Amino acid sequence: MADITETIQTEKSRTAFSVQAGFLLAGLLLLLLAPFFFYPIFLMKLLCFALFACAFNLLLGYTGLLSFGHATFFGGAAYFTAYTVKTWGLPPELGILIGVAGAAFLGLVMGFFAIRRQGIYFAMITLALSQMFFFFCLQAEFTEGEDGIQSVPRGHLFGFIDLNSSTNMYYFVLAVFLVGILIIWRFINSPFGMILKSIRENEQRAISLGYSVARYKLGAFVMSAALAGLAGAVKSIVFQFATLTDVAWQMSGEVILMTLLGGIGTLIGPLFGAGLVVVLENYLATSEFPVTIITGIVFMVCVLIFRRGIIGEFYASRLGRKLGFVYRR
Repeated sequence: MADITETIQTEKSRTAFSVQAGFLLAGLLLLLLAPFFFYPIFLMKLLCFALFACAFNLLLGYTGLLSFGHATFFGGAAYFTAYTVKTWGLPPELGILIGVAGAAFLGLVMGFFAIRRQGIYFAMITLALSQMFFFFCLQAEFTEGEDGIQSVPRGHLFGFIDLNSSTNMYYFVLAVFLVGILIIWRFINSPFGMILKSIRENEQRAISLGYSVARYKLGAFVMSAALAGLAGAVKSIVFQFATLTDVAWQMSGEVILMTLLGGIGTLIGPLFGAGLVVVLENYLATSEFPVTIITGIVFMVCVLIFRRGIIGEFYASRLGRKLGFVYRR
């Protein structure tokens, strides 16, 4: 009897793996063919914000820390990259690396102060520090104030790939996006990620087991900041500018909205949430009806109907469980 049960479980696992692999391959194929059917700039914007939302979810969904200051890392990296590429004449790959390093440093500084508190106090500290950085960007000379850094050259990737071509630029952004998602997947499925989940579920238990909770929180904060910076740095190359909008508190609110809509604690939930918000903003931009009201209504409906987020509810549904998806939040 035990052998039969084990065989059934093995078959279910194989079927679930096959289904999930099929979804993954279909999604990858869709991304590869997308620029032939949709506007590449729109797709690149979607990928940048999807990576931003996934980076934020790394902190909220897997560590349980709600940050209201992630615009600092997204916009800060955009400024650093835009300035070094335009003023110093660095190639785009080096500019992006500098942006990511700058975002990681900002995350280290902000996280050092913020992780000393929990709950709403943690969130308010991140918001306060983010606003300080916003006013710094407003006053600093290199950010060019309210005008922002404009006309950022895309340049040539590795010296020979012309990023002024929308197709080349799209596949570069797609490659960065896939690398970022792979890093997040590896991070959350590593022993470090398991400890983060235990901290999220029961911090006092993790402390009693001897883990240095503060160090793990800080590590997760810095990793999340670096990946958010990667999204912001690439975004500044795509749109060829960096402005105060990138570091405003509204940007932090927007990434929270994306993550909650898709489903916190899931890998693809933030991708779906980011896609929903970006699509609404893009296609309702010319509408007379305010986009913020539409997104607010969508958010209210999702909160009332999809308490776990859209993807979270799908994972928790009977169909999702049959397909092998697990919702552990």
